[in-house]
Amino acid sequence: MTRFETRTSVEAGRVVVVLNGECDLAVRDALTAALTAAVASRPVVVVDAGGLTFLDSTGLHGLVTAYHAARREGGRLHLVNATGAVANVLELTGVGDLLRPPIDDDRPQS
Repeated sequence: MTRFETRTSVEAGRVVVVLNGECDLAVRDALTAALTAAVASRPVVVVDAGGLTFLDSTGLHGLVTAYHAARREGGRLHLVNATGAVANVLELTGVGDLLRPPIDDDRPQS
């Protein structure tokens, strides 16, 4: 069984979705539910991928779909803190550029 979890919090007019574990086909519904709820709740969604250890095409699809849903609603969705293999997948596919926040904007506050 794949280990994956999401945590969502509201901070200063935006929602932050923290992803942890392995994001693949087995967790598609959990990812979709978390991102869909986030996009519906606030105009700015920040996805923190710092805890992801794996991301496949299913996860990429979920992120891009949520990005487009946010844009249709006049909002924004950005991804931050991707590292290692996850950052490589995002870079190779161009999804990292699509989801990159403006400089010093929409980063989760520690």
